[in-house]
Amino acid sequence: MQSDRLNRKAPLAISYLFVPGNRPERFSKACAAGPDAIILDLEDAVHPDSKAAARTAIRVWQEGTPSVACERYIRLNSVSSALFVEDLNWLSDLRYPERCDGIFLPKAECSEALARVVERLLEWQPTLAIVAIIETAKGLQQIESIAAIPGLARLAFGSLDFSLDISCSQVPEAFLFARNRIVLASRTADLPSPIDGVSPAIGDLAAVAKDAHYARSLGFGAKLCIHPGQLATVQRAFLPDSRQLAWADRVMRAVASGSHAVQVDGEMVDLPLIEHARRLLEVAGQHAPVVRADAC
Repeated sequence: MQSDRLNRKAPLAISYLFVPGNRPERFSKACAAGPDAIILDLEDAVHPDSKAAARTAIRVWQEGTPSVACERYIRLNSVSSALFVEDLNWLSDLRYPERCDGIFLPKAECSEALARVVERLLEWQPTLAIVAIIETAKGLQQIESIAAIPGLARLAFGSLDFSLDISCSQVPEAFLFARNRIVLASRTADLPSPIDGVSPAIGDLAAVAKDAHYARSLGFGAKLCIHPGQLATVQRAFLPDSRQLAWADRVMRAVASGSHAVQVDGEMVDLPLIEHARRLLEVAGQHAPVVRADAC
């Protein structure tokens, strides 16, 4: 089972904050903002003329920053691009590879090519959490074989690039089929719940909350963020609120005698709901500092 390969630090990350690789003054500030992980970006956020400068900035910061309060990921350029070869050569020369917790691979499409890349990356850093981003129709068509790649840690959905690829509107209905397939492929491959795409509305936290709650309702377990102001909203959306935790507490008290069919709040609760309650409390224990806020 793929879960045996992960050996990742608990709890599983919920909020991933992008930081342009050519903006080194933002790296430490991004970590201090409280994400579960930062993603030092070499792809879309960096102009082609600034790629080399971004690699240098990331290298200098990585080598000069022994520890931070969150996980550190790097998003490389697309596997099919000439820039990707430069990225791999640069990556192999990085000192302290253990300071890189993971790699995001954008525009994931060909499972055979991705499998070779994943193998090479794990040779460089055996504990890497490698995330494949599904951003195109071709990638979605290959989702099951991509999810089954040995060593892959998680899937993510690049909704903005996906909408560009298939020329659809950026509305929930247009993305429903893709999101469902990514969730199901993750479950079938025994990967963690996937990571949803970004919400472009930086200042509209109500919209961010709506997007995050919707993604969670479909089975996603995390979200990509493009601004520190989105982090708390995303965390609240993906974690159980006080009402859910109170319900879970009542369920677990009700089944303490060993019964798998009890009545809680006037409703029948059987084994699937008992397991759901147990999972809510487990997640709450892992993210104890932030789970008690009510849902947005």
